[in-house]
Formats: sequence, structure tokens, C-alpha cells
Amino acid sequence: MNSIVFPGQGSQYVGMGKDLFDSFPEIKVIFEEVNDALDQNLSRLIFDGPDDELILTENAQPAIMTIGITIIEILNSRGFSVDKISNISAGHSLGEYTSLTALNSLSLTDTAKLLRLRGKAMQNSFPSGEGSMAAILGLDIDEVRETINSSKIKNVCQIANDNAPGQIVISGEINAVNDILDLLKGKGVKKAIKLPVSAPFHCDLMNEAKEIMKNELMSIVLNKPIIPIIQNTTVNTTEDTEEIKSNLVNQVTATVRWRETMEKFKELGVDSIIEVGAGNVLTNLAKRSVPNLQRFTLNSKESLENFMRDYSIV
Repeated sequence: MNSIVFPGQGSQYVGMGKDLFDSFPEIKVIFEEVNDALDQNLSRLIFDGPDDELILTENAQPAIMTIGITIIEILNSRGFSVDKISNISAGHSLGEYTSLTALNSLSLTDTAKLLRLRGKAMQNSFPSGEGSMAAILGLDIDEVRETINSSKIKNVCQIANDNAPGQIVISGEINAVNDILDLLKGKGVKKAIKLPVSAPFHCDLMNEAKEIMKNELMSIVLNKPIIPIIQNTTVNTTEDTEEIKSNLVNQVTATVRWRETMEKFKELGVDSIIEVGAGNVLTNLAKRSVPNLQRFTLNSKESLENFMRDYSIV
């Protein structure tokens, strides 16, 4: 059984996908459709930067999705359609939108517009500079959760990402995050890294963005995905479009349960994982969570050509 996964924010970099754009003419239509949907030359920003514009949430989210879908288009055009190479899918945070587009559930135009709106809404939900996120290395989720719950800190600090064993991300008001980091220092934390983000994602401070996405998703048509998806908030497989919409809304403020997603793959009998998009973050997380999984990372012309040469279609 094979799985296909799509990365979230943080995997973007200037120049991503340029070797694909130059080598596979069929993907130009993907970039053009996204540019038209956003009324912006996003492809120029992806290829040429500047970096400080690309990393803005409203740009990074549709940009990362675009690279993922261009790779899917290359695979499709050569007989490696998603439902032939995988049995189940998942995406990390915004990667759920990429996944649903790859599974023919969301249209590319709708996804680009949704991610632009999602990025802006998340950016604007809380005053700039007043929120923070930090990666906690060396402690598991129960240890971090217990520290947060037993603290007397009144301001918001929550677990945003449960990425892998020993890799947790917390999110909230900057003073609360700093206070929790201080409390964790005495509990065996190997390292705590403040993340260079523009807002505190996946916590209750994103409630305004959650409402915006709820209202927008009500008017969006979703088709049944061609294979089941495991969503971040429930870690359950689903093909039900109303459930998918509800989970996309809740995802804005909820924990990304990626470690549990990898464990679900193992429970379902998944023996290989294909990461599609910029970077290799999810491949590395899978190595930590389920080390016996066979791993493929499709993020360049070379990796794609190697995959299509060597992979046996199921």
C-alpha cells in the first residue's frame, strides 16, 4: 500500500520548480492558471524572488501548492496518475489543499484563491509581532502538553504541530511562548528554536481566520477525492466532502497531528511514502516516525525522472 503526501509552509524557497518549468512544457499551463486566479505573476516571484516577498504567508501558501501540482501534472501526463501510484493521501497543513487538488476534489483555481485568502486571513488574525511559534526538540507531546496545562500562564500557548517523536511546535502570544520555553528548559529539552513566522498559526489566536475560511468554503464545490485522504485534525480516512470542508475549517486553529498520521499509515499497512513538492521535510519526518517506510521525494527534474524510471505502478 502506497501513500502520497504534500508539504506545508516553510518548504518554499526562491527558484523552486524552475528546473521543472524549463524541462516539462506541459506544466506552464499550471503556472498560468494560478497567475490568472490570483491576478499576480506568482511564477516570477517563485523563480526570482525576492525571498522576503515569497515567504509572506499569502504568497508562500499558493506558491508551495503550485509546485506540488506541477509535479502531479508531470506524473499524470506520463501515466503515473495519483490513483495508480498511491492508495491514500495526506497533506501537512496547507498541504491538505494541495492534496485535495491532486485528488481532483478541489479545482486549481479555487485552491489558489482559497490559499491566498487563507494566508491573508492567518496573517491578519493577530497583530504582527505579538505572536510567536517555537520548535521543541527532544520532548514528546505529552510532556509539552503537561507543561502547558500545569502552568499558571493565562495567555494563549498551544501545541500547533505534533510533527514526529521529539519534535513539537508551540504557538501563541509571544510572552506565553517565552514563558513555556523557560519552563521546558528543566525538562530535558534538547533545543528550542524560535520559528521565523509572521503569525502564531494553529492556535486559538487564528479564530478570525477560521471564521473567514468557514464562510468561504461554504460556497466552494468539492468533488469526492479519487483516493481517501487522512486529515490533520481527525487522523481519519475520509472521502466525504462535507467532512473534508469541516476539517479544513477546524484545521486553522487545531494541532497538525502529523506524527499520528504517520502512525495511521503504518496501521493501515502503508509501506511507501511519496512526498511531492518543494524540499524534503515530510520525508525526513517519516524517517523519524515510521523508519521502515520506503521513501520517495519528488522535488526536482532528476528525482522525478528517477522515480518514473524505477517505480512500478501498482
